[in-house]
Amino acid sequence: MRIGLIGFGRTGKVIAEEILKEPACTLEWVLKRSDDLAGKYASDLLGMDTLIGQIYSMNQLNNDSFFQQNPVDVIIDFSSPDSIFHYSAAAELGIKVVSAISNYEDKHYAELIRMSQSAAVLYSPNITLGINFLMEASRLFKQLAPHADVEIVEEHFRGKKDVSGTALRIAKSLGLDEKEHVNSIRIGDVVGRHEIIFGLPNQTIRLVHETFNRAAFGQGALYAARWLLGQPNGLYSMEDVLGFGAGRQDSGKPPQPRSMPLPILPAL
Repeated sequence: MRIGLIGFGRTGKVIAEEILKEPACTLEWVLKRSDDLAGKYASDLLGMDTLIGQIYSMNQLNNDSFFQQNPVDVIIDFSSPDSIFHYSAAAELGIKVVSAISNYEDKHYAELIRMSQSAAVLYSPNITLGINFLMEASRLFKQLAPHADVEIVEEHFRGKKDVSGTALRIAKSLGLDEKEHVNSIRIGDVVGRHEIIFGLPNQTIRLVHETFNRAAFGQGALYAARWLLGQPNGLYSMEDVLGFGAGRQDSGKPPQPRSMPLPILPAL
């Protein structure tokens, strides 16, 4: 599987390393917004004795010709929201896209939808396998106990400015007001921790997922990319990859999880 990587920052470097370690994958190139590493190779910068994954600056590219001259099977994006406008031309060529950006605005999501008309596109603000199992479990429990008090706590490294896109997505999927029920903690070098707390009379249920190493994002992205190779054009989510989702989205709406009919626990 030929992969093009967007982003080579703190997380992007770890993703590149995961791709380079995978025998069935080749890192064809890396795109980043700044010019500082243009012309260098990701493998060399990561301490490997190879020259793989040449780095290009988005500012110096002709977006229409670059993707024709440097074809890949899948693009994996771990950069910033506006980068999507630099590689939308790739989707028009049928190149599949895995986007793991935390916080998209409406204009970015509209571009995802447009791209999905020409290629298979998967979007997930948190692409680790564990967090998506956590989200599904929380939805199931919310169906069982709709009367429970619910709070979401997200912890990340001190330098993270925005509220976790994953936490906001969890709140939305549970029908909660994001401002009232999402609590943010910024401390030390925490990669990512999400906790969903359900309060019932005489008991509390806590669902927790913690990412200890950013390599988990790379492993999730590669898992998603392999799955996406066999899919037709459309917009997908990690719920689809794991079998929780409703499949390809043709309506232009965000991917929605399948609901499962469950008995409701009585209030105690």
